[in-house]
Amino acid sequence: MSPTSRTDRLVMGDFSRADGARHPHHPRSYEITDPAEASEVRAVRELGRLRAAAAGDVVFTCACEDGDGAHHPTPESNRLLNPLSPDGIPARHRARWVAAAPAELREYAGTLAAGEEDPAAPRGVPLSVAFGWLGAVREEPRDAAWLLADRAPLRLLAGAATAELAWAVRETDRAGLEGAVQFFASEEFTTRHPKRRRVPDTARDLLLRYARSHRPADLPVLERRLLRAPEDRIRRS
Repeated sequence: MSPTSRTDRLVMGDFSRADGARHPHHPRSYEITDPAEASEVRAVRELGRLRAAAAGDVVFTCACEDGDGAHHPTPESNRLLNPLSPDGIPARHRARWVAAAPAELREYAGTLAAGEEDPAAPRGVPLSVAFGWLGAVREEPRDAAWLLADRAPLRLLAGAATAELAWAVRETDRAGLEGAVQFFASEEFTTRHPKRRRVPDTARDLLLRYARSHRPADLPVLERRLLRAPEDRIRRS
């Protein structure tokens, strides 16, 4: 994908329904960078302005182009921008995120994207896959699915025992190490009881080495919160 100019970049605010219903995983703000989608948004905004002007309402013009169109809602803008609309841009972003999920986690991702808040975690999926999912580079990192992209793998990892997480660090690839450092520096891990933050030296060294080279901002919290554990033991089957 070619770099997107600021002309095509729109920062969108929340556009939930007036009755308070909302998608549980929709962010308060997100970006639209696809030129075709940006053109659709501008078209429904203009339609709302024209209809409001025809009705004698005061029309507000935002030169920064970062409004969400809610000042002059129309059936068209509700269809396009409402997070609950199956035909809307947020739904498209969520669908793209689901399609990019690891095959073993695609059904789980689809359940979250559909609006379920707390689906059962899939069984039998290696934690290294969840690390890779969290650490994968996303083409649209701030689209309407970014909150899901953060929450979904963290939910899978948060319930795992530290020993299992440490073993997965040893098994994962570079994308997985990116996700592993994110997880071990996150609140989901750093708020664990000290006894549950003891990480064997092999995994601890891998995390610190990767953070030192690729995520230096996370290094101080890892050095403080990753406590040493006894030497690695051969895993029993």
